[in-house]
Amino acid sequence: MSHVHVAITHQAKPGKEAEYEAALREFARESLHEPGTAGVLLLAPVPGTYGCEYGILRSFEDQASCDAFYQSARFRDFHELTKPLVVEEATRRKLHGLEAFFRDPKLSPPRWKMAAITWLGVYPSVLFWGNLLPPALSSLHSLVATAVTTIFVTITLAWLVMPILTKVFAAWLHPPISSVPILGEALSDQASN
Repeated sequence: MSHVHVAITHQAKPGKEAEYEAALREFARESLHEPGTAGVLLLAPVPGTYGCEYGILRSFEDQASCDAFYQSARFRDFHELTKPLVVEEATRRKLHGLEAFFRDPKLSPPRWKMAAITWLGVYPSVLFWGNLLPPALSSLHSLVATAVTTIFVTITLAWLVMPILTKVFAAWLHPPISSVPILGEALSDQASN
């Protein structure tokens, strides 16, 4: 079974950004080692911009760990603590398939690693569907037959092959998390170098 990835975003109230970000950092730090947590990534507006949207991307080993975390007292306490600091309820959504694999380019694995894993998924998928479907699609124009074949390849990649490959190669793609990174800081550090 592949990891479960969840993205939560909040709009901080004007003037409450620093207070919200401090609470978010503390929450992430305290919850980093919760049972079943496979990773935590914080997203913050780049310093000097007018954005006020913050996010936390959290990966879990399985759906049970995800459900337990979002029903925990720690999560409820954080939610209650930050209610006065945000514009409205948080937006929470589960990330699926390739969306969870290809995260922000500044934080993703090197491109060559993503290309290698993608090739490992594309080659057998194309080989499988490219041999199975053509006899059934022989009456169609070659462009239509190719379109149908690539639809099957894409579905296979997004919901089956890539989640398996990214789990199998997770340690190679993403080194272990030793701290809680903040995207806004990573971008501002690069801009100042």
